[in-house]
Amino acid sequence: MDKAVKPPPTPVRYLEIDESRVGQRLDNFLIATLKGVPKSHIYRILRKGEVRINRGRTRPDYRLEAGDVVRIPPLRLSSARDIDPQQAAAGFAWLLPRILYEDDDLLVVNKPAGLAVHGGTGVGVGLIEALRGLRPEAPFLELAHRLDRDTTGCLLLAKTRPAMLALHRMLRFGEMEKTYVALVAGAWRGGAREVSAALEKNRPRSGQHQVEVTEDGKEATSLFTPLRRFGFATLMEVRLLTGRTHQARVHAAHLGHPIAGDEKYGDREFNRRLQGLGLKRLFLHAQRLRFTHPVSACKMDLEAPVPAELSTLLERLTHESPA
Repeated sequence: MDKAVKPPPTPVRYLEIDESRVGQRLDNFLIATLKGVPKSHIYRILRKGEVRINRGRTRPDYRLEAGDVVRIPPLRLSSARDIDPQQAAAGFAWLLPRILYEDDDLLVVNKPAGLAVHGGTGVGVGLIEALRGLRPEAPFLELAHRLDRDTTGCLLLAKTRPAMLALHRMLRFGEMEKTYVALVAGAWRGGAREVSAALEKNRPRSGQHQVEVTEDGKEATSLFTPLRRFGFATLMEVRLLTGRTHQARVHAAHLGHPIAGDEKYGDREFNRRLQGLGLKRLFLHAQRLRFTHPVSACKMDLEAPVPAELSTLLERLTHESPA
């Protein structure tokens, strides 16, 4: 049996820092530039002095300055994530009609279900790698936030580093309104309800991240508002006032109304019942984003329509359990 042939190492690269990278930490710059290279390896080559700034060794927390020349040593790239951007874009042209908005600073795409936002374990190409290949003229394209693999809807990306920093600041201080629609288990009683429950990310024995409500976690607040009632299920509007991992899913489960199709935090019997009605994914859709444009200061209000398969399910629920 032939042994797998390892790819040859990349050549030494010299990258000159422009204004868009000024002030960024060296380690963060390398993590963003060397897509797919494990962080542990990046910090190893930094410790060994293989990365140089203007021919000299430096620390990982060094802040880049305009005109700095960064030497990146040869790297052997064996991960499926480390492929040419044009190769990453192959077969993803169907994403282009899903772009809801684009200018020189921002891009908003209606993310489909089943597509991870970035490559990782078991995922060769994610949405960000595909979009970089589809926009080769954009030297900078980064996720401003994330959506779970099975969550659909508005996903915001930055096309410049200043825009990304501004968007992250908005998210951090609750200056961006993110509205989701979700189908939850049970008959919701009453009207809108705000839940403030701190969340903490843990890694259980299975190796998968699990988020839990805990007093020692990070502050998280969500606003749940009922839209339609179906007897054994309720369609909800969910506004995330903070942006924690799995926030909507964990808060919904914490309230006793887990989201339909959620295999990690959901109700098995409820999910099984909805599968019989045709649900094949998590019923969570990022419907709307409202924020101030970080450059033009215009008010942005972007909306992604509810996917057809979710609308069809709601029609079936209406016939089975009239609201």
